[in-house]
Amino acid sequence: MSTENDKSQQRTEWSEDRTLMANERTYSSWIGTGLGAIGVALGLRAVFGSFEPVWAAKLVASVFLAAALAIFWAARNNACKTHRRLNDHDANPVPPSAYTRLTTILTVATLATGAILWSL
Repeated sequence: MSTENDKSQQRTEWSEDRTLMANERTYSSWIGTGLGAIGVALGLRAVFGSFEPVWAAKLVASVFLAAALAIFWAARNNACKTHRRLNDHDANPVPPSAYTRLTTILTVATLATGAILWSL
């Protein structure tokens, strides 16, 4: 009976490990979506560069940059929340501090992109 419980416990631990790895893939997917929003912002600026009034094209591009920031931080918050709920066993998941670091870097880069768009 003990070996059956041990196997059941091991399956539960592996399930947590799989969920932690899925959490990392989900975070990565959200980051990709945010970067796509930045790409749309740059594309709008490029396509509507000669659009009058210029501020209107910049404003619409800024909405996509704001959406990217919201996506980055929502992804970070959800990834960290999931990570706190689970324990790793055989997996070596990314620590929550790495999510925060990457999200902060992407935030600074997005804000810099916005500043450049508005200065053009």
